[in-house]
Amino acid sequence: GIILEYVQGGEPKTRSIDLLDLRPDTDVMVLAEEIQKEEPLITASCKEQVIYLLRRLQEKLGEEDDRKFYLFKVLRAHVLPLTNVAFNKSGSRFITGSYDRTCKVWDTTSGEELHTLEGHRNVVYAIAFNNPYGDKIATGSFDKTCKLWSTETGKCYYTFRGHTAEIVCLSFNLQSTLVATGSMDTTAKLWDIEKGEETVTLRGHSAEIIALSFNTTGDRIITGSFDHTVAVWDVGTGRKLHTLIGHRGEISSAQFNWNCSLIATGSMDKTCMLWNAKTGTHIATLTGHSDEILDICFDYAGQRIATASADGSGRIYNAETKKCIAKIEGHGGEISKICFNPKGNRILTASSDKTVRLWDAATGECIQILEGHNDEIFSCAFNYKGNIIITGSKDNTCRIW
Repeated sequence: GIILEYVQGGEPKTRSIDLLDLRPDTDVMVLAEEIQKEEPLITASCKEQVIYLLRRLQEKLGEEDDRKFYLFKVLRAHVLPLTNVAFNKSGSRFITGSYDRTCKVWDTTSGEELHTLEGHRNVVYAIAFNNPYGDKIATGSFDKTCKLWSTETGKCYYTFRGHTAEIVCLSFNLQSTLVATGSMDTTAKLWDIEKGEETVTLRGHSAEIIALSFNTTGDRIITGSFDHTVAVWDVGTGRKLHTLIGHRGEISSAQFNWNCSLIATGSMDKTCMLWNAKTGTHIATLTGHSDEILDICFDYAGQRIATASADGSGRIYNAETKKCIAKIEGHGGEISKICFNPKGNRILTASSDKTVRLWDAATGECIQILEGHNDEIFSCAFNYKGNIIITGSKDNTCRIW
């Protein structure tokens, strides 16, 4: 899809255009005409850029992808286990968080450490770049604070204080104006990146918040809690709009699809549920796993949902038909992380069996096993091009593939 940014009445707004029907053989000029007819925001001057973006997306779709990954570098990054890994949008940099109270910034091409972000007094658990920009990093810690850093200099801009328990999840909005933090204190807070102050506290859960996610337009945020519910909030006012009730176990993961129409939630009750993001109504329950669901994700187009479970398997569902289209089987231990590559034709899974595996997203067939870590792997990520993978393990190392 394409996101349009524009200003209306002095307020910055965004609107998304779906390009789900774009094929390698689509006539881009005709498609640009159609988009322009339907979208008054696209003036003649913007049209050239739309055509350029469509061509680039089309090239991406046309590339053959039978690539194999090879180990490029082992980074003995931290003195204690890693908690998380994340790429910036282009994949030129990535970050690792650790129990050693630091977050490190790395150059992907050389595998060199650029900065160590020091200052937290406890485990650095949640980390993120403000993608697509990537000039800022947020770190959330068990010391109850969140810090905002400069990617370039490694200097700390702000320390956000206010939570009364560990911060376990965080996220920037796509507009890069806010960072949200979720805590064991049952609240989430939104912080203004420019001013360095809290804008609102989201109260209403009766247990820890362990997952949160903004929609692409940035006007909604969802929080998933150990209280078995997911709440949908209005970002501007901090008002709770909906409570998604139905799961019978703690929530492990909650996400919007790209066009903000659906919410998917994964739970310890072994199910994944689909909800209408506008009305908060339950659409479907995706069943089939025999143990807790530990992670879920949409592909970028929002057409498919992948689930990862403690039963050692993954499943891929069609968001439209709600049917299971493929099973991911072969890991010898629970799968803690699952993600699609940006193109949507590959899936990556990280497991306690010390391997990361690459799968065909259409068939669920295993394409490659990435071996070498000597302990469980709990974090993995693709870069935007889909040609580099990073994995983080309990063995204190991070690997670039």
